[in-house]
Amino acid sequence: MKKELWNDYIAIIEKEVVPALGCTEPIAAALASATAAELLGKQPSKIEVYLSQNVLKNGMSVGIPGTGLFGLEIAVAAGAIGGNPGLGLEVLKDLTPEDVEIAQQMIVNGKLEIIHKEAAEALYIEVIAVSGKESSRVIIKERHDNIVLTEKNGSVIFQKPEKSESGSDEFSSLDETLRTMSEQDIWDFSMNSPLEDISFIMEAALLNTRISDEGLRGDYGLKVGKSINENISRGILQSDLSNDAVKRTASGADARMAGLELPAMSNSGSGNQGITATMPVVAVADKLGSTKEQLIRALILSHLTSIHMKSRMARLSALCGASVAATGASCGIVYLLGGVYEHVEYAIKNMVGNVAGMVCDGAKTSCALKVASCVSAGVQGALLAINSISVSEIEGIVEEDIERTINNLGKLGSGGMAETDKMILSIMTSKNKKNN
Repeated sequence: MKKELWNDYIAIIEKEVVPALGCTEPIAAALASATAAELLGKQPSKIEVYLSQNVLKNGMSVGIPGTGLFGLEIAVAAGAIGGNPGLGLEVLKDLTPEDVEIAQQMIVNGKLEIIHKEAAEALYIEVIAVSGKESSRVIIKERHDNIVLTEKNGSVIFQKPEKSESGSDEFSSLDETLRTMSEQDIWDFSMNSPLEDISFIMEAALLNTRISDEGLRGDYGLKVGKSINENISRGILQSDLSNDAVKRTASGADARMAGLELPAMSNSGSGNQGITATMPVVAVADKLGSTKEQLIRALILSHLTSIHMKSRMARLSALCGASVAATGASCGIVYLLGGVYEHVEYAIKNMVGNVAGMVCDGAKTSCALKVASCVSAGVQGALLAINSISVSEIEGIVEEDIERTINNLGKLGSGGMAETDKMILSIMTSKNKKNN
């Protein structure tokens, strides 16, 4: 066991599992515009926003908390008018109705322009805010809250050095740990680390249960989770391991994608991935009567597995992140069902052999359907795994070695689906032009 790296594993989870209010791509754009407005020191009269294709794709159709509206324009405008950059990915937490009204007027008056930028990074956001002869500029890259440049009137206020320029990047050592981490390392850490060191993960259970419960109560999005719950009440469906896990996870995605003003605990920059890595594990633990310690260790296993797998591909890509997070959840469920490490490998192979290649066509209310499909596959994969049933290495992209299997999924999700990503955005933008 690599006990000397356990503090790094904790730091990785704390870096990647953080609260976020709203879909993280438009919220990151709102964070950039709020920062630009703060630098400017006054309300901007004009804003230009340059976005990479994945940010553009994921922000076009999703609900924005505190506004009752959808899309990137209102997120950026609201961020500039009433956002609080000190709150990070909860930047829109303190919006008022007056802020939203002013933001809407800015859009109506044509004072905000969103432009697709061909960027080297999958996640790239650049905001230029103008008021009279003054201007400010903010750039976010690679991670949703990673501000790499701020300028005012053409003068650099802050600039983060490129990794190639400095070996002292705050996350460089963690990146190296993550690069060399294996699923066996994750299992050893999850099962053996002192409970008091990893109990913080219960905050994910608390936050995501809250948004899930609200999704079951209200009428949000496609009501995927609520509909399952109602069909259980009618006797059409059974309250079993799979349906309970699916309804409690999908309901969180329903609420979040509709713009509910509650934060989710994210994973790898995505609230839906955070909900998907959390709620199936919570639901199964509740169904089985698991102890708090078992829940904690299962959540750590789920979230760190999801981070491990997601690190093998671009942060934003054409591959639906819910499939990765549900794979993490499947591993957590294996543990709760009494499985051993070998069964965790089987669960991962079952998921890669099942839902690999599910496309991401932007953040929107129907993401709850994809979450539901992936969670159902995750429960099924776990139940097969604990009976030592696994997709074999002669099938598809699954290999005998688990790390090679994970790397194959990463290759598919990044380079392999690059053209798919471009085609999805082309279809989406063409459709919107026709509708306007």
